[in-house]
Amino acid sequence: MKSVGESMALGRTFQESFQKAVRSLECGYSGWGCAQVAELDWDLEHLKYNLRVPNPDRIHAIYAAMKKGMKVDEIHELSFVDKWFLTQLKELVDVEQYLMARSLSHLTKDDFIEVKKRGYSDKQIAFATKSTEKEVRSQRISFGVTPSYKRVDTCAAEFEANTPYMYSSYDAECESAPTKRKKVLILGGGPNRIGQGIEFDYCCCHASFSLQSAGYETIMMNSNPETVSTDYDTSDRLYFEPLTVEDVLNVIDLERPDGIIVQFGGQTPLKLALPIQQYLDKHKPLSASGSGHVRIWGTSPDSIDAAEDRERFNAIIKELNIEQPKGGIAKSDADALAIAADIGYPVVVRPSYVLGGRGMEIVYSDDKLVMYLKNAVAVDPECPVLIDKYLSDAVEIDVDALADSHGNVVIGGVMEHIEQAGVHSGDSACILPTQTISSSCLTTIHLWTTKLAKSLNVCGLMNCQYAITMSGEVFLLEANPRASRTVPFVSKAIGHPLAKYAALVMSGKSLNEIGFTKEVIPAHVAVKEAVLPFDKFPGCDVLLGPEMRSTGEVMGIDFSGCHCICQGSNCCWAEATTFWQCVP
Repeated sequence: MKSVGESMALGRTFQESFQKAVRSLECGYSGWGCAQVAELDWDLEHLKYNLRVPNPDRIHAIYAAMKKGMKVDEIHELSFVDKWFLTQLKELVDVEQYLMARSLSHLTKDDFIEVKKRGYSDKQIAFATKSTEKEVRSQRISFGVTPSYKRVDTCAAEFEANTPYMYSSYDAECESAPTKRKKVLILGGGPNRIGQGIEFDYCCCHASFSLQSAGYETIMMNSNPETVSTDYDTSDRLYFEPLTVEDVLNVIDLERPDGIIVQFGGQTPLKLALPIQQYLDKHKPLSASGSGHVRIWGTSPDSIDAAEDRERFNAIIKELNIEQPKGGIAKSDADALAIAADIGYPVVVRPSYVLGGRGMEIVYSDDKLVMYLKNAVAVDPECPVLIDKYLSDAVEIDVDALADSHGNVVIGGVMEHIEQAGVHSGDSACILPTQTISSSCLTTIHLWTTKLAKSLNVCGLMNCQYAITMSGEVFLLEANPRASRTVPFVSKAIGHPLAKYAALVMSGKSLNEIGFTKEVIPAHVAVKEAVLPFDKFPGCDVLLGPEMRSTGEVMGIDFSGCHCICQGSNCCWAEATTFWQCVP
């Protein structure tokens, strides 16, 4: 086995479930077909080879083969995929041909119903009819074509199943029966993959548990079958759906929750935050409980965007007098080469708006930079590339902080990486509390983290990453106003459930009310180490870098070395049976 996660989809037919499963994978597809897949540009021999040899993208090779006129029997002989499934897929290609021969205005209500029953997303219909996703949604709703929600029958029809475990379909009868209680919609992280996995599911579950205790009905939306968040008893209601703008807005329209939480599921819900906010601003839906409008809880999508948008973030950093490595934003090859020449190699390059260091590399020459840019466009062509000076021989620091809507900020934990700066935090071993960092550097880190949280109006969790050079200079590498993958580790190390606290803070409580008002420095030492399954991928480069590769981690806690947790004073640490040296 080589996979690190999976998605699951439920529907009334194979075609509907299959299309939902494909878009749930979050590989850049809105369903099966109705897209310009790379396989369409392959020659026939290349296509036949990929039909014959099992590979992760073979299903898209089947699509390309059908588009090029290859018959079901021929594809079956090459791939050995059962003819029943191939016939079902061929029907989807025929429906696509029907859509592509018409404009959006010529689609009737019956057309919409038939197409949606086959699992086509609004984005796919927009591609086929040369329109926009918003136009398709508007036209569909004007016809009254909206999803109904079915409950999973856990009682085998023996008696009525009340399990609040739903999936969408375009059937007549809706079994959801939403309530008028105070409620919150929590968006999960989708399928596990390197960079985004169980750590975010942990946060979603803790949010649900704490808000249930606070009197809210909790609604979980996720597509991952292997995580606790999709257990039917984790939340009051569960929607097993893809995490796309269309599917989330459908649930919002149905449930009309008081709040929506996007901070805990990693990059997946964060990318949905701005379109959801735009929809809420335009339509201003009232919550089902009658206590106001539906809104996104916690840090606003605009503040999240300010932290992700390098130009906006640079302006904030400059105003706050915070140091960061020299860098720039490249929107073309010429921009990138000019920035690299100005700051000098090596440089760290990455697309903006990514998680897990995806597409992130350390580059040492112009040739390598140009080569990187060609590949980086495939990660996210609409976002510019960020280029920063790589700080050699520096120590990296991770900080998790919690802030409320009243302006209070508390440091959850400061972690010291064992590996040098430049190794992704998910791959690096780290230790809490820090062992070799001077008190002056820690003071700077605390001050900058607090200033950033207040400037970004953070409400909930925030993660900051710093680098400390050999000369003791501190640089901010990045700040993310959301839950980070280190939250479970820090929570267990300090004995305080930060994700639960963050959920309560988002609901309006202050840190004083919760009783979390100052940083906890544990009397023990906690160490996190990463699981790196290189043995599963022969030939893979095992040199660690800024792109995350680990698929898990372990944690150890014990008393070791200095028991007084020296905070800047000489002590017995140098005599301990470890390689760390106390720094005054």
